[in-house]
Order: sequence, then structure tokens, then C-alpha cells
Amino acid sequence: MAGMLFFFIFAGKPGSFYIKHMQPEKNHPVNFENTETAFRDQSNASLRQSYQLFNVMNNRTLVQTCKQLVGLALAIHFPVNGILRKTIYRHFVGGVSITDCSNTIARLAKRNVLSILDYAQEGEESDAAFDATCNEIIRTIEFAHDNPRVPFSVFKITGIARFDLLAKVSEESSLTSEEEAEYRRVETRINAIFRRGYELDVPVMIDAEETWIQPVLDNLVLRMMAQYNGKKAIVQNTYQMYRHDSIARIMQHHRKALEGGFRFGLKIVRGAYMEKERARAAEKGYSSPIQPDKQSTDRDFNDIIRYFMDNLDSIDFMVATHNETSSLLLASLIDAYNVPRNHPGIYFSQLYGMSDHITYNLAEQGYNVAKYVPYGEVKTMMPYLFRRAEENSSVKGQSSRELKMIKTEIERRKKTGISFISLPKHSKS
Repeated sequence: MAGMLFFFIFAGKPGSFYIKHMQPEKNHPVNFENTETAFRDQSNASLRQSYQLFNVMNNRTLVQTCKQLVGLALAIHFPVNGILRKTIYRHFVGGVSITDCSNTIARLAKRNVLSILDYAQEGEESDAAFDATCNEIIRTIEFAHDNPRVPFSVFKITGIARFDLLAKVSEESSLTSEEEAEYRRVETRINAIFRRGYELDVPVMIDAEETWIQPVLDNLVLRMMAQYNGKKAIVQNTYQMYRHDSIARIMQHHRKALEGGFRFGLKIVRGAYMEKERARAAEKGYSSPIQPDKQSTDRDFNDIIRYFMDNLDSIDFMVATHNETSSLLLASLIDAYNVPRNHPGIYFSQLYGMSDHITYNLAEQGYNVAKYVPYGEVKTMMPYLFRRAEENSSVKGQSSRELKMIKTEIERRKKTGISFISLPKHSKS
């Protein structure tokens, strides 16, 4: 077990609507193939370790095996925290605490990349834990207020509320008196977070969740938007475009914002729960909420970007994607619409430790780009870290693309005479 575990963790580094159908410009100045810009801050040794990490994550079976082994190691108190902290944790996590993330934030800012601190606590059940997480989220808002390099705060409702309670409220099932009191405490936490964002003028994004708890989330967020988004989109929702109803939901919520006289703020992602959603739909015998194929998701993702640009006077939005085509589309539209590249209502975003070729090349050209920077203790971060590993192994081409970009930069450095460290023998050519 120890050998397999060591191999894995040591791989890491120290309705109908009008749309203007415009295509990305082929000669656009953003060049996602520019690996020199993407990896400028990484040493040769760091690049080699990154290559090893993504090479491991390219193997889905190995990822699943290592997930079980790491879980077992932590359960029996096998001393792996130190190794984890120096490897996979360091690649995808900004630090243990807000303060510990300062060096990461400063390093990203030197390259014109902003940071969004994401307190990745999850899986708790007690009110004490939920209150503690709520207070920590408020601290990220206060930190962002004092640090212009951190333009947003973000949180998951499942970090401050019990999943089963949210499911029951979403189903509009009857609640016991205890559950009603529990749900009022959830509403109090939600309001405290967004109220603090409003007081300090810091936009706060709430992440999307599974479809069967999303209804309560949408209702809460729209209520908070009506309360706090009078002049600025302080409250911002997240929509997963692999849901086939996402365009309709976005347009419906946008109409409510227009009718209510408040600004609509949101982030779009392709999504994070596809396999779970399909499995539950099959088990429960209802129609899957997921798009029939990736092409449909890509189509809706790009179409809604065009809709946002057509409605920029009433929408603030973030496009969170590791997809080059969607990123280039938005970059091209910003220029085609003669909108400033640093327009305060438009952001690109990628996860820390992934798709640096998109992040840094966009930032180099003056677009607003932010990295999601999760933080937390090693043990509490493991669910997040293995979601990243599973995402890379399950999304077609994700790890292969990262491997290709890193290998291209290693070869470029070798040809230009920069000190070179050979690729590991087990890597694919």
C-alpha cells in the first residue's frame, strides 16, 4: 500500500432569445499555445513534477485506487500528511489558512492574475461546524475588502447547511418543528454572508450543487439578489451548463432581476456532478437532467456567453472554464463589442493548478482573470483534491492536454539551451 500511495502523492509539484452568432477570430492575439508565458514561473524541476502528477491522473483506475489508499492511510493515521502537503496538495491548494495563501496571491498578482479564496470545508453535519464555516467565509469577504488582488468571495451552501435538509426543502416536503428551526438558522447564515459582502462592497458567489438541492439554493439566492443587488451584483449564482435546462433557468432569473430592478450576477461552469446525476436519475426512474452529449453542453455554454454580451448593461458574469474554444470566444466578443478588456463585469476563471496556458495568456493580454484558490488543512482538503484528480481522469483529454502543454514547454526549454531535466521514464511520449 505504501508503495502505491507514495507513487501517487509524490507526483505533485513543490425561452427564445436573440443571439449574435459571432465566431472567435482566428488571428486573435490570445495564443493558448504559448507555453513560455504559461509556465514562466515554473522551474524545470517543478515542470517535471507537474508532468508526473498529470501522468498519474491520466489513469482513471490508478486515481480510484489511490483515493482508497489515501483514505485508508488517513483513517489509520499513517504519516502521509507531510508528503501530501509537499506534493498534490501544493499543486492544487493555496495554503492552510487565509494568511497562508498570501504568498500564492502575491505570486499570481505579479502576473496580473487575481485570486478567489475558496474555503473548501465540506461533509460536516453539526450546527457548530456550520457556524464556524460561515464565520470563515465572512473572514474571506473581509480579507477581500482589504486586498484588491482578491475581487470576490465564494462558498458552497453545503458548507453551512445539512444536505438532507436542503433536499427536503427543495422537494417542498413537510418539515418537523426542529427542521424548520434548523432551516431558519441556514437562512440566517446565508443572509449574514451576503450582508457582509454588501457592507464591504465585495461580490460573493455561491457555487452550484446537485439538481435535487438546487431549487432551494436558487430561491435563496434570488431573494438575496433582490435585497442586496440594487446597484451592484453583490450576490452571484452559479449555473452548470451540462444541465439541459440551464439556458432557460438563466433567462428566467435574468427576467426576474429586470422586473425586480436589481442587477443579475452569475458564474457559468460546465459542471461537476454529471456521473452522480445520471446515476441517481437511473436509480430513481426520472429523466436525466444532463445534456445528451458534450456537444450540447458546449453549444449551450457558448450560446449563453453571447447572451451575456448582448445584455451586459444588466448582467455581471464570470466564465469559469478550462476550455480554450469558449475562452477564445469570450475574448473575441469582448474585443468585437469594443468593450474594455478589464471591464469590471466580465471575468474569466480557472482552478488553481490547472489550465495555466489559458489563465496566463489571457492575463498577458489584459483580460480580467482569476484563479479559484482553495485552502484548508490537508485532511479536510482530500475530498476536493480527489475531485480534481477524478475530473482530470474522467473529462476526455483534460490530463492529456495538461501533459502535452507541459511537455511542449520542457522541449522548448531544451531546444533553447535552458538547463533541462529529463522526462520520467514511465511517461508517455
